[in-house]
Amino acid sequence: MLRDEAARAPLDYHQVLCPPVPEPGFHDPAELEKVWGAQWGSHDEVGVLRDVLMRRPGDELAQITADAWDESAQALVDPAGGWYWTDPVPPDLDVLHAQHRGLAEALEAEGVHVHYADPLPARFTKAVYTRDPLVSVPGGVVIGRMAPLMRRGEEASVTRAVAGLGVPILQTIIGTGMLEGGTFVKLTPRVAAFGTSIRCNAEAAGQLRELLARIGVELIVVPMGGFSIHIDGHFGMVDVDKALVDAPGLPHWFLDRLGELGIEPIWCHPGEEWGINCLTVRPGRVIMPDDSPRTAELLEKRGIEVVRIPYFELHKNGGGIHCSTMELRRDPA
Repeated sequence: MLRDEAARAPLDYHQVLCPPVPEPGFHDPAELEKVWGAQWGSHDEVGVLRDVLMRRPGDELAQITADAWDESAQALVDPAGGWYWTDPVPPDLDVLHAQHRGLAEALEAEGVHVHYADPLPARFTKAVYTRDPLVSVPGGVVIGRMAPLMRRGEEASVTRAVAGLGVPILQTIIGTGMLEGGTFVKLTPRVAAFGTSIRCNAEAAGQLRELLARIGVELIVVPMGGFSIHIDGHFGMVDVDKALVDAPGLPHWFLDRLGELGIEPIWCHPGEEWGINCLTVRPGRVIMPDDSPRTAELLEKRGIEVVRIPYFELHKNGGGIHCSTMELRRDPA
């Protein structure tokens, strides 16, 4: 009897027969494909775009009325802070829907798979801009934390959307951090920038920096000027070594850093800043609003292919083409 007891394996010894396998690590391409079904996320802003997240506009902007004009703000503004519209004429919903649909069709023509987040209640007047509630990084996404109350709550919706697709969620901004995706840009596979502003703060930058450091990416924090909220209103990568730039909206030291990284600035034509809010679908090819013709010509002279689409009605709600799309998967350029 004693001999039989001694021969028995220790409790839970079977775990040794199914050992842990820490290698290869999470970011190994084969591991991502095997476990998560795809190499989700993105290492840069210009590789071949495979998957994006969008949200169709509904009738939420029908609540905007002409009697809400604020002369000092030069916009229609809800006194309760629920919306703003940067034109004295309320939205033309038919035009707005058609232009948003046209962006999706342009993406699909480029071979991009468009995924849609579910509709939200009418109080979410900016939810069409899916860039902002999250950021795309190597291996997955980071869920942000929206600054204004008019947008707080979109985070849960996009979390469900991306999780439903199988995209890894690598981090969620917590505490008093405020992070919106329009103020994050990957300059190279090893260097990214985060614009702090009235809407995006140093606390969120610190949380994001910790995650990026774990995967070998440096984060540059760029203070935005005045009431500018996102860096994508002043800067956008259009090729591996070229960017569309609004110089007055960026610190000089940041422009110097671009030179150190080998990124050539292409200066946006004055008055056509919405052109910067374009979307690169592969190296040297962008989808851009057609109301920035001189900026488009500047790009084409530098060898950048430009697909022009109308998007002026959505600009009046405060966002553009880049704002309306969140990259979920890109091939490394």
